[in-house]
Amino acid sequence: MKKGLLTIASAILLTSSVFSQSADDLHAVYSDLTIFSDGLASSLKKEVGKKQINQIKNEEIKALAFDLLRGEKVNDYKYSTYRALLSPKTLGQELSIGDGYSKYENITGVYLPIGQHIVIADGIEEDKDIHLVIPNWMRKAPNPDDPTKDPKGWGIEKKEFKLRNGVNIIDLKEFGSLAYVNYFSDSPENEKPVTIHFLSGQVNGYFDIDKHSDQDWNSFIDKAVFPILDAKGKHIQIAYPVESLKKYAYGRGKELISNYDSLVYRQHRLMGLVKYNKVPKNRILARVNYNYYMFRDRDGVAYMGDKKGYAMKMVADPSSVIKGDPCWGFSHEVGHVHQTSPMLSWGGLGEVSNNIYSLYVMRSFGNESRILDQDNFKLARTNIIDKKISYLEDPDVFNRLVPFWQLQLYFEGIGENPDFYPDLFERLRNQNSNNRPSRQKIREKWGREGAVIERNPAVHQLNFVKTACEVSKTDLTDFFDQYGFFHVGEMEYDDYGNYKYTMTQEMVDECKKAIKAMSLSKPKIDISTLVDKI
Repeated sequence: MKKGLLTIASAILLTSSVFSQSADDLHAVYSDLTIFSDGLASSLKKEVGKKQINQIKNEEIKALAFDLLRGEKVNDYKYSTYRALLSPKTLGQELSIGDGYSKYENITGVYLPIGQHIVIADGIEEDKDIHLVIPNWMRKAPNPDDPTKDPKGWGIEKKEFKLRNGVNIIDLKEFGSLAYVNYFSDSPENEKPVTIHFLSGQVNGYFDIDKHSDQDWNSFIDKAVFPILDAKGKHIQIAYPVESLKKYAYGRGKELISNYDSLVYRQHRLMGLVKYNKVPKNRILARVNYNYYMFRDRDGVAYMGDKKGYAMKMVADPSSVIKGDPCWGFSHEVGHVHQTSPMLSWGGLGEVSNNIYSLYVMRSFGNESRILDQDNFKLARTNIIDKKISYLEDPDVFNRLVPFWQLQLYFEGIGENPDFYPDLFERLRNQNSNNRPSRQKIREKWGREGAVIERNPAVHQLNFVKTACEVSKTDLTDFFDQYGFFHVGEMEYDDYGNYKYTMTQEMVDECKKAIKAMSLSKPKIDISTLVDKI
């Protein structure tokens, strides 16, 4: 069905079985819509005047009709076209990073209060699952004095409504909020755009760094009808309190979003996504929450919007977000989104491998090294190397981070291979892709779209060691030996799940034999002696 050719008759057939409203209610709506010349209610029939409009029962439809009669155009936010984006789940599989990119990409800029709303859609193919999503951005814990103990958890509470061509009646009973169009696909380039017209609701708007100026930014803040404002850049989207944006970023919208884009882009660069032309079009969501200071979940990263505004003061100020703790905090949480699993996120690295990104981004913005300031280089030598234990046995995650960062320090300098990590990430991604069974084989074997992932951290650890040598063309055996990467034995521990580390001498011998067969040169210096510059 082509855009603009939707008819009232066909719309009734498509929607009457979807919603619980009575047939009389639906027919009353469609009866009111007959004054429009098209199914999307974007223009009036030529013969329609005040008399016909005054007979309309629905107040929202009547108001729209009078606007059109006065020659006003339908608001661009309330009447817009949306395109499919790559499914975050598919993106996660392609990049081996999990499912952490935004599920709220298609921002509408429309606020739907509690009550019934008429939404007309066109262009939706019958086999497509497209939803209108209403997240409760303002949800707060029952006990504001102890917000972490929320029976609903810290995640996003939301209402979803499957959209069909024609009239969709959206009934919001518990809360109103901003609306988003959930339109994702495994092959978005093959999907047709859909057009949606909100006949009711209020315009809140949203800031787009590619389209708007700082003057526009201020206008969005000043005219907001909802306490939260959406904004998007190339790699980031935010849903932050209007009050915080006005207090900390008024007149600086482009700078704020640009800084966020830069923070994410630098992680893309370390991951090799820039070098290998794999930077996703999808964005990461940074949002307000009212449960906890700062965290990451499957919906992105969240910062607390409490009365004191402590978290928001750090992340809504364009100057603050690229400095010190705010820069580390954002990079840390987004680093969780980008952890390459399981090849560089095996059990024991849950709060380690994400901080490779944190250190890289922090330093690229001219910040001091946290592990240098905390003396972790010295502590790692004392507690791991000198004691001849596995780095995984050290409870300090920053000490565990040291060997991974020393590899960066070596190859960007003396090792003369600044693309070590970009190349390593790409190789690890390709390994995961090559070893992943086809969906058909998975279904045949397991009856579901999921494979059994190797849980033994020692297996992934040895693969990392061997791959790092291959990619860098350097025999790193001695370096990894110093930090206990060849530790033989068993360990059981919890790291966002229970893990049992099992390393045998045979596994170690096989790995070292494979590295020796590569005939690689040794590092020019003892890499374990490297520290960040002051």
